[in-house]
Amino acid sequence: MNLNKIDSFYFIGIGGIGMSSLARYFNTMGKTVYGHDKNKTFLTKELEKEGISINYHDSIETLPKWVLSQQCLIVYTSAIPSHHKQWMYLIKYGKNIKKRSQVLSLITENAICIAIGGTHGKTTTCTLLGHILYSVGMNVTAFLGGISENYQSNLILNRILNRKKIFLVEADEFDHSFLYLSPNIACLTSLDQDHVDTYPKKESLKKAYITFSKRVKKPYKKIFLCKEESFLSNHAIYYSVLKKENYYSNHLYMKENKWYFDFHTPIKTWKSLPLPIPGKHNLKNITAALSISDYLKIPEEKIRKALFLFKGIKRRYSIHYQSSKKIYIDDYAHHPTEINALIDTVRECFPNKKILGIFQPHLFSRTQFFEESFAKSLERLDTLILLDIYPAREFPINGINSSNLLKKIKMNSKEISTMPQVLEKVKKKCFDIIMTIGAGDIDTLIIPIKEWLCKRYGKINEK
Repeated sequence: MNLNKIDSFYFIGIGGIGMSSLARYFNTMGKTVYGHDKNKTFLTKELEKEGISINYHDSIETLPKWVLSQQCLIVYTSAIPSHHKQWMYLIKYGKNIKKRSQVLSLITENAICIAIGGTHGKTTTCTLLGHILYSVGMNVTAFLGGISENYQSNLILNRILNRKKIFLVEADEFDHSFLYLSPNIACLTSLDQDHVDTYPKKESLKKAYITFSKRVKKPYKKIFLCKEESFLSNHAIYYSVLKKENYYSNHLYMKENKWYFDFHTPIKTWKSLPLPIPGKHNLKNITAALSISDYLKIPEEKIRKALFLFKGIKRRYSIHYQSSKKIYIDDYAHHPTEINALIDTVRECFPNKKILGIFQPHLFSRTQFFEESFAKSLERLDTLILLDIYPAREFPINGINSSNLLKKIKMNSKEISTMPQVLEKVKKKCFDIIMTIGAGDIDTLIIPIKEWLCKRYGKINEK
C-alpha cells in the first residue's frame, strides 16, 4: 500500500498510546484524521486540541461519510473487541484496513528505522534516544510508548531538509506486532516473560525475539543486546551494567540527591554522566540509548548535554508532590519485576520512609500467571491498597480477582478498594511516601491525590 495515496485515516481505539502517536503523525502530514474511543481521557482531549475529531459512542451513525472510500485507511488494534459495532461494520464494508503495527511498518520500510524492543525499558530507552537524536539536529521521527516530558507528546518530529530520514519506533512484542518491522538497527532491553496470553511459555517469547532479530537489515544490520538477559547473534553489539562488553556502564553513585555513572565505549570512558531517572534498572536503559548514540557517531559532548536536559517520561517514576512531610510518586509498573525495581529505587532514594502503595493489576491473564510473584513484590510495601483488576482487552477469568490476590499477600496493613473510595482510604493511612502503581486507568487518581496533598500538607516541589 502507498500511504501517499491515502487522504484520510480512521483510528478505532485512537486514545491508545501507540495509536495516538500514529494519529498525530498523519495529522502533522496534513491528512484528515478521525477516530473513536470508548472514553474521553487526557490524551484524547489533547488530540482534539490538535484538530483531530473523536467520537465516543460505538455507533455506525458517528462514522464520517468518507470512511468507506478507497482513499481512507482504517487503523485498528488487537484490543478492539470482536463485538464492537463500528468494527463489525468496518471490517465488512471498509476498503483499506490495517493493524497499527502494519501501518508502522509501512511508514518505516523505505527509511532508516531504529526499533527498540524488550519486555521492560522500551519506552525509557526509546524516549531518551529520540531526545538525543532530536537535540543533535537529526531528521528523526520517533513514535513513543509514553509521553515525553521534554516534548509533552508521544511523537517527536524533527523535519530537517536534505538530511537522511530516521524513524525511531518501539517494537511491541504483544500479538507478535514487532514481526511486521524490518529495522536497520534494533535493540532488545529485556527478555523477561510477559504477555502470557500471547506467549504462554518463556521459550515462545524468546523464539519470537530471535525471529525479530533476524529481520534486521542493511544498512547497519546491527542489534544491540543486553548481555545479562539475551541471546547470541552474529549481528549483535552487546551492552551491560555488570560486565565489560562493547558498551557498559558502572560506578553508579549518588551525590547531593542526584545520581551519576560512568559510561564506557569501545575506545573511551565518559565520566560522571547524570542519570536522569533514578534506579539501577534505568541505568541499563540509558546505557542502551547511549550505546546506539555513540554507534551513530554522535559526539560525547552533544550526548552529555542532551542527557543533562532529559526530563523523563510521564508515569515513569514521576514525582508529583514533594514536601518536607510527604512524597507522591506515580509509576507505570505493571509486572512483578518492574514493581521490585520501583520499590528498590524508592528505598534507595528515600531510606527509612514508610511507603503506601496503591496498585491496580492489569489484565486477568497477567494476574493469574504472576499471582505468586505479584504477592511477593507487593509485600515489600509497608501498606497496600489493592484495586480491582483492569481488564483492558480481556474478559474475566474464573477465580482470578483482587480479593484472591490479596489473600496471598503476607502483610498486616492491606485492603481492597474501589477507585471512588481510594482517596478517603488514603486520608486515614500513615505514610511518608505514597505511590500509584499500574498500567490501567490508575492515573486518574493523580490529580485528586495531588490536590489533597497540596491542601493538607502545603507547598510542593514538583519534578
